[in-house]
Amino acid sequence: MKSNMKILFTSIGRRVELVQAFRSAAEKLSLDLEIFGADISASAPALQFCDRSVIVPRIKEPSYIPTLLEFCEREGICALIPTIDTDLLILAKYKADFARVGVTVAISAEDRIAICRDKRLTAEYFCSLGLKSPIPVDDVSKYSFGYPAFIKPKDGSSSINAYKVNTAEELASCAARVPDYIIQKFVSGTEYTVDIFCDFSGNPIFITPRIRCAVRAGEVLKTEIVQDEKIIDEMLTLVADYKPCGAITVQLIREEKTGDDYYIEINPRFGGGAPLSIKAGADSAEAFLKLMMGQSLAYVEKAAEHGAVFSRFDQSVRVK
Repeated sequence: MKSNMKILFTSIGRRVELVQAFRSAAEKLSLDLEIFGADISASAPALQFCDRSVIVPRIKEPSYIPTLLEFCEREGICALIPTIDTDLLILAKYKADFARVGVTVAISAEDRIAICRDKRLTAEYFCSLGLKSPIPVDDVSKYSFGYPAFIKPKDGSSSINAYKVNTAEELASCAARVPDYIIQKFVSGTEYTVDIFCDFSGNPIFITPRIRCAVRAGEVLKTEIVQDEKIIDEMLTLVADYKPCGAITVQLIREEKTGDDYYIEINPRFGGGAPLSIKAGADSAEAFLKLMMGQSLAYVEKAAEHGAVFSRFDQSVRVK
């Protein structure tokens, strides 16, 4: 069993809470953990909370993966944790290359990642599991599901270029400026995120639904843990088929009139609000470190405290 460990977060950006969660988990386990952060900018705030940092090329540059591989091998990194959507496909593609230099990449299989990166495929996947999802249309002239509607890029994230529209004229205007879009009927109701953590074989350890009480730029500002049996059962169905490796988050809307759950997207990584589920008791950071230490973990039902409410705030750190 390892008593020391080196892990690397890629595209670490503003993920200070996640770094702190892993630091706290290591202290509980009496684990000598060295946290490395990778980013394209030395001024990324989360880098200031890491033990070591590395500046890397942009994800789309050919030198990105070779730079990461060389760094991981040289520094003895044992686990790599992605934090943004645009990192996922390329890291999944080269997962075996990292394994050859002793690095566990905490990411699901490439074909599963591909489902999540295309909103059309995501909707089809939910429906294939018997879960409801708004039917996507990729041609404004073929949209016929009424208004309000929602238009967004098929591979978008962080609510960028995502718009609620109330008329056909508004929809046409947005379609002219949103690249490679999909259109779905807007579902009005309560928004949920489900933080899910599985072992590296896809077996669930934690499933934590929480209400998105307030959101800014796609990231939650205020949330409430709600141990909802219906959502948990639906997520057990998804996990059994998807077989996630490590952390994923799922977003849904519970329709206000019918109470039906409409699933919107899957993010196969630690979500921005994942540290809130960790603080509530579903400690996926500790679970991750235990898995890396060779421990086997069982599913813990309703590990997070039901009714716990968290409100987030901005804080500054001097970087130079």
